[in-house]
Amino acid sequence: MREFVPNLRDVGGIETADGLVVQRGRVLRSAVPSHKDVAPDDIVWPPSLVIDLRSANESEDIHPLARSGARIVNLPLLSALRPGTAPAESLAGLYLLLLDHASMYLVELVREVGTARGATLIHCAAGKDRTGVSIALLLRLLGASRDDVVADFLETQHAEQAITSRLRRLPGRHHRAALPPEFLAVPVEAIEGVLDVWDSHDGGVHGWFVGIGGSHDLVEQLRRTLLT
Repeated sequence: MREFVPNLRDVGGIETADGLVVQRGRVLRSAVPSHKDVAPDDIVWPPSLVIDLRSANESEDIHPLARSGARIVNLPLLSALRPGTAPAESLAGLYLLLLDHASMYLVELVREVGTARGATLIHCAAGKDRTGVSIALLLRLLGASRDDVVADFLETQHAEQAITSRLRRLPGRHHRAALPPEFLAVPVEAIEGVLDVWDSHDGGVHGWFVGIGGSHDLVEQLRRTLLT
């Protein structure tokens, strides 16, 4: 029997600080999809671009959506952690490590989404941690409020059963089974720590993004593509 894509949602519809709206049908987020998955009628599917944030040891030889005609881009955020980096003891700590170590991938993610012509799906394994940080960055660069970013992050709480069912069948499941329970939760303080870093930076999230190698031109392209 075909299943819905776990933890799938369109992040469009959010109003920005300058009164614009994030377009629907342009940025989707989810847990790892299957080639057999279907999506609700109000979701653009299949996407034209897929940004897969997983590392090689979690991934299939051929991405599940490769045969759908989607262009697949792999940005393995966790693989960017430098050798010798102490393991994170919490999700909040892991998210901050991603900001410090995976900046080049986050810049590339903004570039890809900003130039995509159709719907972009951003996913990792569960669609909550690496995907959560990535979506938060996109939304904040577009001008979404902290409250809207947090609300979107917490939506994953409603998909826990579907995510767990999917992850039990995927590469990396033995590693995930050994993780502390907190790493399987959706702690609001984890994403709030990320937002605090951006909000405290000189120039806010835009200043932070330029500081890691991004540019104002990339942000403006992102805004032209996704805002209406």
